[in-house]
Amino acid sequence: MMLRRCRRAVALAIALLMCMVRLGLRRLRGRLAPHDRALWLQEACRRVLASLGISVRVEGAAPGSGLVVSNHLTYMDIAVCASVMPCAFVSKKEVSRWPFFGLAARSAGTLFIDRASRASADAVALEMAGRLHQAIPILLFPEGTSSDGTRVLRFHTGLFEPAVTAAAPITAAAIRYLSDGDVPERDVCWFGDEAFLPHLWRTLGVRGLRAELAFGEPRIYPDRRTAARETQAEVQGMRANLPGILPKTSREAVAAS
Repeated sequence: MMLRRCRRAVALAIALLMCMVRLGLRRLRGRLAPHDRALWLQEACRRVLASLGISVRVEGAAPGSGLVVSNHLTYMDIAVCASVMPCAFVSKKEVSRWPFFGLAARSAGTLFIDRASRASADAVALEMAGRLHQAIPILLFPEGTSSDGTRVLRFHTGLFEPAVTAAAPITAAAIRYLSDGDVPERDVCWFGDEAFLPHLWRTLGVRGLRAELAFGEPRIYPDRRTAARETQAEVQGMRANLPGILPKTSREAVAAS
């Protein structure tokens, strides 16, 4: 396992370096349009996942526009989602200050939100409204934080409003993680107060780690509360119907809710 971790750590460092080199070369050709940024992010995330030995299987059709809302388990969710579709993300402002990843997020056109500031939320909502009809979906994790995967947390309604007002399609997406060993999904999740580097180091040692990403059908919703409630239930249902993740008692609780 130690050899696997070291090998992947070196591969990850090389992948990250190559991603930034390719970004620099693209910038030399001129200012990057939003679609160019999304394509760079997609390529970068594919490289990163390959370096980590993580494969991705997709169920359903990835949308080409509108708003996508997903459950949130770990920082790897961003790479998984971006690897299968060019997109832009809404993220907490703290990510913009992370080493490397903050620069990558800014370069990819991520919208950063200060959850403690109403003015920040309003500014992000306004920016979302201007992007929603572009040929690049915006991806949001409306739980507001990552979880241990035992349940899908309540979806916050605020950032559904731009899509509802614009009558833009909203697509629910569900993420899960599996491995070839006996590592449960909960151990892959990054949640609570766990530090980033120890979690990454542990993840580097997981054998046969793979992600599954399921998409629902795009829908138009009449108001933000309905959109949040129904997409949360849809994501919860997709998670419950994916075998190998939730214990039987959790699946029964989801079905009963």
